[in-house]
Amino acid sequence: MIYQVERFLKYSLTGGSTFLVDLCLLYVLTDVFGWNYLVSAAVGFTIAVSLNYWLARKFVFSETLRGVREGYIIFGSIALGGVLIVIGLMYILVAKFGWPYLLSRIAVASFAGIWNYFLNFYVNFKVDTRD
Repeated sequence: MIYQVERFLKYSLTGGSTFLVDLCLLYVLTDVFGWNYLVSAAVGFTIAVSLNYWLARKFVFSETLRGVREGYIIFGSIALGGVLIVIGLMYILVAKFGWPYLLSRIAVASFAGIWNYFLNFYVNFKVDTRD
């Protein structure tokens, strides 16, 4: 059980780091380049989640039994669900409730992060869950 908590904390640290990349890209693409906030969110999330895959594979799920290519394809499929969650919830918070786009992205981050963690843990990174 302790190892599972440690793994989740490592995943949270790598996820938090890549989330900062995500937020920076969201801001730059939206405020500097004038992109629609939902397009910026999708691009930022996709880039950040790809970075997260490599960090998670190296530092969180290093004992995975799945190959890199196969793992990345599955990871990408899971991330697609995550990006749909992000842009869907962001749209609701911004368009329907008037929240600022950055605040809405921060608000939906935990939900999408937990989605990604559990699906990657149980579906993608085949690891031994015994302590």
